[in-house]
Amino acid sequence: MQDSSAQPLSGVRVIDFTQVMLGPSATQVLADYGADVVKIERPGAGDLSRSSLPNDPDGFDNPVFRSLNRNKRSIALDLRKPDGKAIIYDLVRDADIVVNNFRAGVMERMGFGYEELAKINPRIICAFGSGFGQSGPLAYKGGQDILAQALSGVMRRKCNDGEPLTVYATSLCDYTAGMHLVQAILLALLQRAKTGRGQQVAVSLFESMLAMQMQEAAMWLQRGQHFSWGSYPLTGGFETTDGAIVLVGAFKTNPLQDICKALDLPDLSADARYATFQDQVDHKPELQAMFRERFASNTTQHWLARLDEQDLLCAPVLTLAEALGHEQTKTNGTVVTLNGGAKSMPLIGTPLSMEASAFQIRRPPPKLGADGEAILTEAGYPAERIAALRTAGVVA
Repeated sequence: MQDSSAQPLSGVRVIDFTQVMLGPSATQVLADYGADVVKIERPGAGDLSRSSLPNDPDGFDNPVFRSLNRNKRSIALDLRKPDGKAIIYDLVRDADIVVNNFRAGVMERMGFGYEELAKINPRIICAFGSGFGQSGPLAYKGGQDILAQALSGVMRRKCNDGEPLTVYATSLCDYTAGMHLVQAILLALLQRAKTGRGQQVAVSLFESMLAMQMQEAAMWLQRGQHFSWGSYPLTGGFETTDGAIVLVGAFKTNPLQDICKALDLPDLSADARYATFQDQVDHKPELQAMFRERFASNTTQHWLARLDEQDLLCAPVLTLAEALGHEQTKTNGTVVTLNGGAKSMPLIGTPLSMEASAFQIRRPPPKLGADGEAILTEAGYPAERIAALRTAGVVA
C-alpha cells in the first residue's frame, strides 16, 4: 500500500453511502487523491453495482463495480438496528464528509440528515447527489442516467432532423453529476477552512445535464432558436473504404473552400448557392451527399492526411477497443492496472494531471465488508465488542 500523506486529501475521512455510479464516481476521485473513503454497505448485498452482472454476488470480480471503487474500504452494516446506527454516529464524530445518492429524504428518515449529523460534528460536510433535486415535483422520483437524458432534453437533441430517438450509450449524466459533486465537496472543504463549520451541498443529474447544455439553453432562452455544433452544415461523420472519419467544418474563415481542396472538389464556396453560412445550412443535404461520395472513394488515412494538409479539424471514428489501444492513451497513462490478489485489474485511471500530487493506487476495490474490523478498531471498539456486533448481525 502506498503512502498517501503527501496527497491533497490526506487526512480527510469520507463516510460513503453511495452506490451505482453518480456517488461512487465522486468518492473515487476523493480516494484517488488521498481521502480515506469508508464505504457503508448492506450485509449480503452491498452496492447495487456489485450484482450488476450475473454470477458475481460479491462484486469483486465485477468490472462495473471495480471501475468505481478502488482506494476505498468497505464495512457492511445493518442500519435497521440501533447498534448499526450508533456505529455511523461514532464514525461521523471524526469524519469530514458524508456522501449519499439516495432519493430525497432517505438519509433524514434513517437519522443521518445534515441537521442531525451536524449536532454530532459541526464540521461535517454532507454531500447529496440526487436525480432531480432536493425539492419540487420530481424530488422523490428515482433518479437514473437514462431518465435524466430524457427529462433534460438531451435525448431529443439531434445533429440531423429525422434521426431516431436513442439512448446515449455512455452514462453521461451520472459521470457529469459525479464530477459536479466533487467540485461541491472541495469548495465546501475550502469554505470550512475559513469558517470552521460544515454545510450541506447537493447536485442532481437533471441540473448537471441542463448545465452541460449551457450554450444551447442560452440560445433558446435568449433567441428562441435551437443550436448545436454538431448540426453545422459542413460537419459530420463520413464512411471511408475502411472505416469512418468525423470532420468539423468550422472555426475557419472559409472552411468550405478548404474542404473542397482536401476532397479534390471544385471550390463550392464560389458557387452562389453555398456562398454564405445560411446558404450552406439551406443546402446541407446536397453538400453532405457530395462529401459522402468523396470520402467513400478512399481510405481513412488517405483522407485524414488530406484534411490535415488544410488544417481542418478531423479524426478517425474509433471503437472503444481501438481508443483504449491508441498510442495517445498509452502516452497519457490512462489505463492503470490494479493487483487484487492473484488477479490483475486494468481500469481507467484519473484524467487529472497534478505534478505535485500524483494519482495513487493504494488498494483494490474492496470485498464486501472486508475492512469492517479495522474500521471499528480505529473508531475505538474493543475486540469483544466487535465480536458481539458480528454475532448480533449488526456487522457482517
